[in-house]
Amino acid sequence: MNDSPDGLPHVKATVPVRETPLWAVLERRLFTVLDQAWREFEATYCGPDGRLTYGGRMHHRDGVDDFYEPFFNWPVLYRLGGADDLLPSAKKHWAGVTAQMTEFGFVRDEYEVGYDWFHQGESLNFFYAICAADPDDAAFRERALRFARLYSDPAQGNYDPAARIIVAPHTGSGGPRPGLGTEWIEYSARQTGMKAYGLPLDDLPGIADWEDLFSEENARRMGDAMQERLGRGDTAINLAATSLVTNAWLYDHAPEFGNWVVDYVSAWRERAAANGGLIPDNIGPSGIVGELHEGHWYGGHYGWAWPHGLHSVEAAAMIAAVNETLVTGDTAGLDLARVPLDTVVAQSVVRTDAATTGSMGWGWAQKMSVAPGVPVQLVPYRHGANGWFDLHPVPLIYPVWLWWLTSSAGDLGRLESLEKDAGFDWRETKWFQDKEEQGHEAPWVSFLLGRNPGYPEDALALALGQVAKRLALMRATPYGPPDDDIHWWQRLNPVVTEVLTQLVTGAPPALYNGGLALARVTFGDALRGRPGLPDGVAALVREADADGVCLDLVNLDALSAREVVVQAGAFAEDRIDQVTFDQAGDGYPADSHDYLIPDPEVRPVTTSIGSPRLVVSLPPLHRISMRLKITRRAQRPAHTGFAHTATQKDT
Repeated sequence: MNDSPDGLPHVKATVPVRETPLWAVLERRLFTVLDQAWREFEATYCGPDGRLTYGGRMHHRDGVDDFYEPFFNWPVLYRLGGADDLLPSAKKHWAGVTAQMTEFGFVRDEYEVGYDWFHQGESLNFFYAICAADPDDAAFRERALRFARLYSDPAQGNYDPAARIIVAPHTGSGGPRPGLGTEWIEYSARQTGMKAYGLPLDDLPGIADWEDLFSEENARRMGDAMQERLGRGDTAINLAATSLVTNAWLYDHAPEFGNWVVDYVSAWRERAAANGGLIPDNIGPSGIVGELHEGHWYGGHYGWAWPHGLHSVEAAAMIAAVNETLVTGDTAGLDLARVPLDTVVAQSVVRTDAATTGSMGWGWAQKMSVAPGVPVQLVPYRHGANGWFDLHPVPLIYPVWLWWLTSSAGDLGRLESLEKDAGFDWRETKWFQDKEEQGHEAPWVSFLLGRNPGYPEDALALALGQVAKRLALMRATPYGPPDDDIHWWQRLNPVVTEVLTQLVTGAPPALYNGGLALARVTFGDALRGRPGLPDGVAALVREADADGVCLDLVNLDALSAREVVVQAGAFAEDRIDQVTFDQAGDGYPADSHDYLIPDPEVRPVTTSIGSPRLVVSLPPLHRISMRLKITRRAQRPAHTGFAHTATQKDT
């Protein structure tokens, strides 16, 4: 080992590729197909300035996110190792959609005028991913700081530092927006798409069930009550705003941003502590839990009672806990997300009707191939005046995130307990995809724990199948969305990154409603000074635990060497203390008179690193297996590019 020209520790791969790993071939094939697929989507559905071609009208604010979402993971693919021109294309689409939404009147000064954070989080995934992919872009840095100050600066009107609340469920560049928007002045039973979620408020006299909302008078009374009680004060989903401010903090660690994240999340943790550890979902204008709901900890907008319960509250709590961990380096605050999960699991039942129960249960049994009559553990997602209700299977993404962040025995034990009554074999890779780019946590975790060795090949074959389906759908519909369906493009986005994120970075994908992307390892091309795996290089995180990761790198290129920067953490927050890697001895390729292809002998070599980064030199058709001993959260995370790691290619 020696230092690279830029001073980073350097190791060289010496083991030849005798047997080409199938996972490596499939991984590089996936990169190739994805880079063809996004170009076809762009040519089919986008205008010259990057906007989506759409001739319909926008009648309400629920839709801004849907125009950003088709591109949300394009910068993720670039950061993993996608084509050079993918990043400028992603920026073009962000700018084009922003201009498009400005023309519709829903964006001002490049930011949402005002809407809830369940949807703002979905919009901002795209923005966060661009910032992470290109931290040196001054324009996006300026935007990140300006957007964050919409919340960290009380003068913008969205945050009350005395009450420690975001003052309304609908906020943005226009300040707090009154109520819940004009579309819910009346709340009628005729909006059949909402029937599955039941009554937004269950305590209005004379309105006992959904059918009562067919009355125009009752619909008006429900709308009035929603505007007054759901449209004011703070709500748990606003915790997703911590990603906006944490993203700005990652640039230069300005105290105005870091302090705001810690203070706002701490306020919610204090309220949870006063509620037996369970996060409430509503805070009144005076900063009092239940102020608008007769003292109840449930009932807020996108809260425990309506419409999604755990699906929205747990996501926001996890996002906030992760962001607090980034800023402080301390995982103690994860109970904000741990307690809600354990609370509903404690209320679980095992039933055989998982496919038909629950307001959001449709599709789960199909995706997991669970036949009718199979026992499945179900947990209540929602809580109202009559207690817990609305049963669904356990959402694995949240316990996986807890274990991934801590590697603790307790968080691992929770996963092992959930596996017992899951209703399906955790080792099987299910062939499905949804817009959130998640859902395959079970087989991936089984792989990391050494119980599912075939997952990389199975998952990469799945990902290629996902792309093929999306391309087939695109080619069958090379025109605008049928019936002006603004959710249409996100179902056709052919960029799939869940599997690559798992295998290459050793991490679950970012939480969809506004989470920042984390990683055990990320990569850069040292010869070209950009993020991502160099052409021809495949990576696989085989193990990940509290002490580090096991990582394989393979250079499939037969002609050219590659220089790979290996970084611990998404934002260089972890430190590589030492590396143990295989070093080949003599004996390969042997004499040309020998018929056998020799298997080179290898011996382990261990060396100290003491840096978040090291450079791995990969000669043509060479590979390296490494065990990186890592101290997690050893230093402050930061948006850091790879341009300064560029080295001169050997001549």
